[in-house]
Amino acid sequence: MNIDTRLNCRWLDVRSKASNAIFRLQSRVGQYFRHVMLEKDFIEIHTPKMIGTASEGGANVFKLAYFGRDAYLAQSPQLYKQMALQGDLERVFEIGPVFRAENANTHRHMTEFIGLDLEMRINEHYYEVLDVAEETFSFMFDSIAKHTAELEAVNDQYPFEPLVYRLTPEKMTELGVGNIEKGIKGTDAYGGLVRNDSVRMLRIPFPKGIALLNSKLETPISDLEDIGTEHEKMLGRLVKERYGVDFYIMDHYPAAARPFYTMPCPEDPRFSNSYDMFIRGEEIVSGAQRIHDPELLLKRASECGVDVSKIKDYIDSFRLGAWPHGGMGVGCERFLFLYLGLKNVRLVSLFPRDPARLTP
Repeated sequence: MNIDTRLNCRWLDVRSKASNAIFRLQSRVGQYFRHVMLEKDFIEIHTPKMIGTASEGGANVFKLAYFGRDAYLAQSPQLYKQMALQGDLERVFEIGPVFRAENANTHRHMTEFIGLDLEMRINEHYYEVLDVAEETFSFMFDSIAKHTAELEAVNDQYPFEPLVYRLTPEKMTELGVGNIEKGIKGTDAYGGLVRNDSVRMLRIPFPKGIALLNSKLETPISDLEDIGTEHEKMLGRLVKERYGVDFYIMDHYPAAARPFYTMPCPEDPRFSNSYDMFIRGEEIVSGAQRIHDPELLLKRASECGVDVSKIKDYIDSFRLGAWPHGGMGVGCERFLFLYLGLKNVRLVSLFPRDPARLTP
């Protein structure tokens, strides 16, 4: 059946075994994320979805009339998560809708989706956030895999390969991956593989990922520029061939490719303490250590063309002492559609919204 016909008659489509199973699994994604957060002493918060300024740069936001002035639908809870931490809520998370006014008619973009967001205090190194992320994904992947009836129902209609998300001990030995101390004490941040021993997930520094790509490209690309969708997919295939996994983390992205509030890398300010996470060669997570110094934040905002007068409350929240901190945001629908190896994210959205769809 044509996907538009399915979406136009969604209440009937959900009666099919595959679609019914998909939404049972989607429910579990949110439940398992919340379970891990609560187990790790995160506090659930609820941030506003109508905001007074397009605070993350002004692009790709929905504007609406608000009692004689403009308001905007929130692109993410990002700035509010950070402000909450400065109130001594040491770890926070949120599950809620986010809105992106991107005229992107692709298989993985929607204008409204459910975000799974977390933000936490950093004590020594931003890899503490990656450790939490890996443990969270490990639990979610393991838990979803137990729903065999639902997975079989999806697989009957939309065949997919099971997700491989851990390095095998044999692969680790073959690759010579040693007992690396999470990059805190003398680790080669740009050349080495970094992993969390407890979950055996793969972390690749961005320059190393670019080097892997360049080994197959006729025209090399720079490790000081971000990569697009096609190169991400190609890298996903190369990672699967070399390391045997469908899930991996890439960190140390170029500073020029990240938002103004991203912490520059102290060893080399051309790069940043940021990371993306991928399933089957497509991004599901973007995150970073955030700048907590108000003067550096002002400097970076100005350099990135952000009107600092519109984010005064945000910057002021760091002026009376601020903790180093970082976090990430996960698209719930994108997480599930890539886990299931589906071809279109709209299959996992009950009533999807995109540039061409505002009903039912």
